[in-house]
Amino acid sequence: MSGPSLPLSKKLTNFKRVIETTTATAEAQCKSLLENCAKTKSLRTTKCVHAHATTLGLLQPLSSTHLLSLLTAAYAFCGHTVYARKVFDELPQRTMLSYRSMIRMYTQNGLPKVALQLFGVMLRSDRHKPDRHTFPYVIRACSDLFLLQQGVVIHGLAVISGYMWDTFLGNSLLCMYMNCGDKEGARRVFDAMQVRTVVTWNTMISGYCRNDSPKEALMIYRRMEDAGVDADCATVLSLLPACGCLKDVEMGREVHSSVEQVGFWDNLSVRNAVVDMYVKYGRMDEARLVFEKMIDRDVVTWTTMIHGFISDGDIKNALWFSQKMQLEGVKPNAVTLASLLAACASLPHLRLGKCLHGWAIRQDLQADVNVETGLIDMYAKCNYFGLGYQVFAKTNKKRTVPWNAILSGCLHNKLAREAIELFKLMLSEAVKPNDATLKSVLPAFAIEADLRQALSIHSYLLRSGFVTRTEVATGLVDIYSKCGNLDNGHKIFNEIPKKERDIILWSTLIAGYGMHGNGDTSLSLFNEMVQSGVKPNEVTFTSVLHACGHAGLVDDGLCLFKFMLRNHSDSLRTDHYTCMVDLLGRAGRLEEAYELIKTMTFEPSHAIWGALLGACVIHGNVELGELAARWLFKLEPENTGNYVLLGKIYSAVGRWKDAENVRRLMDEVGLVKTPAQSVIG
Repeated sequence: MSGPSLPLSKKLTNFKRVIETTTATAEAQCKSLLENCAKTKSLRTTKCVHAHATTLGLLQPLSSTHLLSLLTAAYAFCGHTVYARKVFDELPQRTMLSYRSMIRMYTQNGLPKVALQLFGVMLRSDRHKPDRHTFPYVIRACSDLFLLQQGVVIHGLAVISGYMWDTFLGNSLLCMYMNCGDKEGARRVFDAMQVRTVVTWNTMISGYCRNDSPKEALMIYRRMEDAGVDADCATVLSLLPACGCLKDVEMGREVHSSVEQVGFWDNLSVRNAVVDMYVKYGRMDEARLVFEKMIDRDVVTWTTMIHGFISDGDIKNALWFSQKMQLEGVKPNAVTLASLLAACASLPHLRLGKCLHGWAIRQDLQADVNVETGLIDMYAKCNYFGLGYQVFAKTNKKRTVPWNAILSGCLHNKLAREAIELFKLMLSEAVKPNDATLKSVLPAFAIEADLRQALSIHSYLLRSGFVTRTEVATGLVDIYSKCGNLDNGHKIFNEIPKKERDIILWSTLIAGYGMHGNGDTSLSLFNEMVQSGVKPNEVTFTSVLHACGHAGLVDDGLCLFKFMLRNHSDSLRTDHYTCMVDLLGRAGRLEEAYELIKTMTFEPSHAIWGALLGACVIHGNVELGELAARWLFKLEPENTGNYVLLGKIYSAVGRWKDAENVRRLMDEVGLVKTPAQSVIG
């Protein structure tokens, strides 16, 4: 019976002793040492063995292929790419062991492209076939590079090679398909697997969560329970965010309860995930209860609570927690600071934002991209765009996120032209825009309503491939509508597949036609939209009613409003009543307009009474004009326009004394009519 194995240091000493004996004994000892070096990942010992083997002449190119392969593997397992590659290149004949070790090393060291290149070299050599230990790392390399097509090819090669039932390989394939966003591919592999470990289930659950499919993640978890597989910490850490995304409170509480029963509660990451889940639910009271129970809290715990309070609109508690956090000796990180800056932006609170800016500089966090973005956004929301631009000027101009923040800031501060110029500068700096960039900059083109600029951005979006996305197409339709080029807008609309036309795209096109007095087309599009199965929202109804008002389609507008009352009464808003009062008022049907106001289930706004008063001026209805004016004097006591309109009604019917009384009333209240302005110099 053999005794316990010797430590590596003693084996190395023994190796030195056998140097003076036979070469065969020394070579055997060297092989044993290198195998141990690979297991223990000891770079220092590997170097010593390498040196002694070289001294003994054991690494002769023509006779030491196996020894050099072991040496390559030892360096590869130690993660030393330079040494491993040097020995690998010196191999007189590359072995399966050397290829496998190198591919594994490159994949694990963040060099998946090199790993795939080496795999290609191995296949082209036609000497070695990949084994079940090689395939998982090649598949992982495809996963890291998001190369789905190549991953599918290697999957097929693995099946042909007879390794399709290997669990480790199956888990690698699941990860690859999920990373590449192919949920169906992952599901096919999962369903075909004969043996599923907890890693298999966890990969599916986390994959569905990453691919915005939390419902499917919970279904897989239920199947995991039914299969009798016990969850581990990784399962819980994937499952809790899924519960939070679905707002499934009962399921979340169930997982929370099982976490405490099974014994995962000692894991700080699990406790943080439970807090985060309740934060996502908006249940800050329950999140706080969990938080108070926690003995150990790290920066993630505190930051999650601060972010939760900010999302809940409770800025006071967010700031209090940030102070308490520092009093307990927990140093805020860049994510904490970004959350606090978001709070300052939402208030807006410039003074506190400046204090946080100073603190970021003292803590050397001002160069973090989250902090930079938060500062730019905070200054923009506080209407100090110049200070935000100063922060932006110091950022790394090769990152997209700061550009997005400054473009959004331009839009917030009504600097559309500046936003367009900055976008052009961004492209000239070779920074690639993303969806968030276009969301910030496309409204600027719509505000400018410059057809030449519109054609230019359209051309860019065609070249870059963005135009196929529904959100981008919607922005372009809006731009062309504002420019008055409805034909181009409608062409873009027609190029979007019918299944991908959402309510926002429909509403934008309908509003565009309505804006230019094409009420018939707006109504036709609305009917087409309803027939296609898209449910209209309050914005759509407002756009169509507005179009009917501009085109004088009174009966069509009334029919639509009655349709709303019957089928979409929950969508009725003040704007809809305003449109209807304006529509009836323009047609001289003032009594109907007033009767409609009286049927309202909520208090009429100043806009509704203003529409009625404006119609009374046009048609000289003194009685209803006086009624509307009285309400407006209560709702908008400082709006001089209402007094002027009532005075016009009196003047139109020759009631000069009443008109003079209205002017006198304005003087008593202390109101002065704002002088008109012209853009013509």
